[in-house]
Amino acid sequence: MGHDKLQPLRSKGLKTKVLLKNESIRRFVPDTQKFTKENLRSMINRYEMVYVKPDRGTYGMGVIKAEMENSRYFAYQINQKRLTFNHFDAFYTSLARLIQKRSYLIQKGIHLLKHNNRRFDIRVMVQLSPDNQWEATGVIGRLGHPKKIVTNYHSGGKPMDVHTLLKSHVSAARREALIQEMKGLGLRIARHMKKSYPYLRQIGVDIGLDRSLTPWIIEVNVKPDPYIFNQLPDKKMYRKVIRYYRLGMKKQK
Repeated sequence: MGHDKLQPLRSKGLKTKVLLKNESIRRFVPDTQKFTKENLRSMINRYEMVYVKPDRGTYGMGVIKAEMENSRYFAYQINQKRLTFNHFDAFYTSLARLIQKRSYLIQKGIHLLKHNNRRFDIRVMVQLSPDNQWEATGVIGRLGHPKKIVTNYHSGGKPMDVHTLLKSHVSAARREALIQEMKGLGLRIARHMKKSYPYLRQIGVDIGLDRSLTPWIIEVNVKPDPYIFNQLPDKKMYRKVIRYYRLGMKKQK
C-alpha cells in the first residue's frame, strides 16, 4: 500500500514542484525546467552548464552534462562519451535524438567541490524513528568516478566519510556546522513532503556543495538505498540506518 502511495514521487519534476512550495527550502532548489529547445537555449546561455536528466530514473542512468564553452561551442557528455558541436541547433538535435520521446528535465549545473580532482556530493538519510519522529540518521559522501559525471555508487561512485571529503575545503568547526546545516535541510524536506505524502517514512537527500559552500538539492530519493552506509569503516551509522529502514519496511506492509 505504501509503495503505491509513493509512486507519483518517482517523478523528479513533481518532487521539485513540491519542494518549491516551501519558502525555507525553495532557495536551495536549482532552477529546473522541462526539456524543450527553448528551455535548453535559455538555460545554457544563463548557466553555461546544465544537467539534462530523465524525469523518472534511478542510479544516475541517462543523466547528461551539457555545456557551452567560450560562448561558441556546445558539448555534452553521457557516461564516458563526450560530443562537441559548433552550432546550437546541431547540439540540440543530437540531444533530442538521444532522449527521443522520453520525459526529461534540465537542471542548473552545480560546480561541485572536488576531492583528488573528482567531484563529490553528499547523501543525507532522513528516517522516521521508532517513536515516529524524523531523524537525520546518516550523512555520507559520494565521490564520483574520475571519468563519469554522476556520483552514484551504482555508476562507479565511491561512498566515503564526509569529513574526509570536506577536510581540504573547510576547517573542522565549519565542517561540523555545514553537516548540521545539511541535516537540518534534510529534516525540513522530510517534514514538508510528509504533509502531502503521509506514507513517507524515509528520504535520501542528495546535496551538492558549490565553491561558496552553498548546499543545493540535487535530488530527493523516496526509496534511498540504506546499504551504501555499510561501505564506511565505522558501522555505527549503518546499524542505525538499517534498523530504522527495516522498521519502516514493516510499517509500510
